[in-house]
Amino acid sequence: MGDISAERRRILKSPPAELVAEAAATPGGSVAEIDRSLIGDPNGYVPGEAVQGVWLVGQDGKLTGEFVENPNYGPPKDDFSKLTDSGHWLGWLAEQPAVAVRASIEEILNTQVAGANLEWIKILDEPRYLTGGRPDPGDPDQLIVTRAGIALSFALSVTSPGHRRETLQGVFSWVAVALDQPGGPKRQVWFDLRADLDWAEAELRERIYRVGRPRDADPM
Repeated sequence: MGDISAERRRILKSPPAELVAEAAATPGGSVAEIDRSLIGDPNGYVPGEAVQGVWLVGQDGKLTGEFVENPNYGPPKDDFSKLTDSGHWLGWLAEQPAVAVRASIEEILNTQVAGANLEWIKILDEPRYLTGGRPDPGDPDQLIVTRAGIALSFALSVTSPGHRRETLQGVFSWVAVALDQPGGPKRQVWFDLRADLDWAEAELRERIYRVGRPRDADPM
């Protein structure tokens, strides 16, 4: 990557117009330096690891000359913590929910573009859950789960042969029904780009009752 210190000295000596403008717009704040080789659209979602550090800005809106390194700078990594650390019961989804979700999304991307490579994916918000069931005849205080669904807000990076890197955002939803049936559950997933999580949660309330009907194919 060359001599980063020398490059930053050069920037301070003759800062680019966009850096000057950003500093002027954030007096007393900071301006991030982003490694554009790690991202798709610099105006879209930027993972924290792609930020090399920040330039500190004085109250006068000018660069102070101080640069604070980002200790997490480097190739972006998956982050499923909002899913796996939620404490919500996910036994219906898979033994390893993060692995299952990643594999399903990767399959969707490859269906759309052969050879697509999912570089990383991050779950951005607390998942939205739906769970339905019926009382257990042997114990009225217990619920037998019959159907369940989840909606996950995501950002991801994908590359494909002959195409540049793209950063996508949206909501991934997964529904499973007939969880109490010996024949095994029926499943369906949705991949809604640029979708809002509130919208997806409302859709989930409808979708959870559509899966398994004769007109619904089971893509899983």
